[in-house]
Amino acid sequence: MGQVIVVAVMLVLVVAVLHRRYVRSARLPRAVAVAVDGVIGVGTTLAVVGVLSGRALDPVWARWPALLGWTWMAAVLYLVLGTVLVGVLTLTMRSVAGLRERDSTAARLRVHRIGSATVAVISFVTVGYGLAEAADPRVTRTTVTLDRLPSEFDGVRVALVSDLHAGPARGASFVQKVVDEIRGQSPDMIVLAGDLTDGTVELVGGDLAPLRDLSAPLGVFAVSGNHEFYADDGGRWLDLWSDLGVTVLRNERRSVERGGASIDVVGINDATAPAPYQPDLDRALAGRDPDRLAFLVAHQPRQAFEASERGVDLQVSGHTHAGQIWPIRYLVPLQQPTVEGLDRVGSTAVYTSRGAGAWGPPVRVGAPPEVAVLELRAA
Repeated sequence: MGQVIVVAVMLVLVVAVLHRRYVRSARLPRAVAVAVDGVIGVGTTLAVVGVLSGRALDPVWARWPALLGWTWMAAVLYLVLGTVLVGVLTLTMRSVAGLRERDSTAARLRVHRIGSATVAVISFVTVGYGLAEAADPRVTRTTVTLDRLPSEFDGVRVALVSDLHAGPARGASFVQKVVDEIRGQSPDMIVLAGDLTDGTVELVGGDLAPLRDLSAPLGVFAVSGNHEFYADDGGRWLDLWSDLGVTVLRNERRSVERGGASIDVVGINDATAPAPYQPDLDRALAGRDPDRLAFLVAHQPRQAFEASERGVDLQVSGHTHAGQIWPIRYLVPLQQPTVEGLDRVGSTAVYTSRGAGAWGPPVRVGAPPEVAVLELRAA
């Protein structure tokens, strides 16, 4: 409920800002002003549907309105950013004119109208591109060299998928598309790194049915993300994944064997998971052979700080979406040690997936969705 109230307040502010800047300040003719206010009103109403879809509203009927509403919110981001730029320009014109003791009212109005129209066109074109970009996850391939990888595991291919965010705006057909991409790569192991859904088990659970088709010689593993706990009891989501044939790692590990050699696949709950699901890496690692390679699945890259202290060789994560919509990616380092791709945190190699889906707006700009295939190589 608290999140809904925050979103409601934000939407009210958005309506006020857009009306003031794109209608009132532009002094639009009455008919045009009514039309622009209508677009703002309808878009904001659909955004409310988007927020509630999968939580309080059934995506069976709400998904298309939700998709439009969330897409509108992506456009709002660029409309607001553009408004700031136009505002800075007109304020500068006013200041310069004031120093010269000249009236700049007419010139500023002209710049405001042209600038606002330009911003609107650029915003909707950019979001249209981002909508198409987000609908088409592509396979990426990365080689990860590990000092302690047994030679028997040399060349093992791991398919990593995170952040499907099925439910409000994307349903079972999108999940099936991702599953088909994974199966097409014939990986040796499959890892699902959390945030597979947004919503309740009752309203969204059916969208994950295609996961039942996943299989790999070394297993299919998954851990929770933060969104599993937002609208429902995350434990119920993890139980559903288990029912779909996925090995869910709840602060635990599994020994994976190949050619007589073994590695430990370790999984911990999300860093923000509430009681009784808090992450517990010590519990997951307890009793293991410290000379054996540890492959950790943890939703957030920042969990690698603890992993490095515990001698974990490789961590795979998601969560960041690589910012999802430019320029948000520049804010990610405020919370996470790495944004995307292969990196290193302390002594631990970390691969951070951009994610296959999208949270909120089904839009990606400058951060294309991915199904990552990691080829493990022995040093």
